[in-house]
Amino acid sequence: MFCLISTLLLSSLVSAQIYGGGPAGTTAAATTTSAAAASVPSAPADTPGHVNIDVAFNNGFVFHPANVTASNGTLVTFYFPNNGLTHSVTQSSFAAPCTFLAANGSAPSGFDSGLTAGTQFSVNITDDTKPIWFHCKQVDHCGMGMVGSVNAPSTGNTFDSFQAAAMKIGSNEAQETDNGAVTGGVNGIATAAPATMSASASSSSGSGSSSSAMRLIASVPLAMLGAVMVVVIF
Repeated sequence: MFCLISTLLLSSLVSAQIYGGGPAGTTAAATTTSAAAASVPSAPADTPGHVNIDVAFNNGFVFHPANVTASNGTLVTFYFPNNGLTHSVTQSSFAAPCTFLAANGSAPSGFDSGLTAGTQFSVNITDDTKPIWFHCKQVDHCGMGMVGSVNAPSTGNTFDSFQAAAMKIGSNEAQETDNGAVTGGVNGIATAAPATMSASASSSSGSGSSSSAMRLIASVPLAMLGAVMVVVIF
């Protein structure tokens, strides 16, 4: 009887070490969900000189945050998810929120990430006294309010007014051609096309799996020792 109880206790301890104290099926599902979340890293917290924005935050048709304040020299970086749908950060104007800002005379054209996924795209702010307006040019996204701004004024041509103008266009939004990334810009400069998203989140997830594996391996000798003790006591 003592042997049976000890063996059952030992099995419970080993199971807890392997499965985290819960049923194997439940833990496997939780692990899968966690890994899936880690595969779509989100924008990190802002740091001095860096402002970060999530594109399609929580799988919605939004930028988050939608309006930011950034001084000259600040890098505003957009983080695109890899969730099966491409998006863009396409510079536009307050007067035409869902239309790419084309070159006009001596004025250059705006920046455009092009439709992309699983990447990041940065804009260096060059004139913080003037706002930058942008939108997603994926079909109908701008008309659903997927627009954003940098240094929008708090009165007059505000971000809220800009978004309202985009939503007023709604399904009448003209489909824009996607020719890939466009560098340059007005009041902010994109110096490079979107780059593949940093794998830091995936690395962290991988490290976690490795640590779990190491803990499991380390637990095996303990289990064996426990089994030997049961035999000796019996």
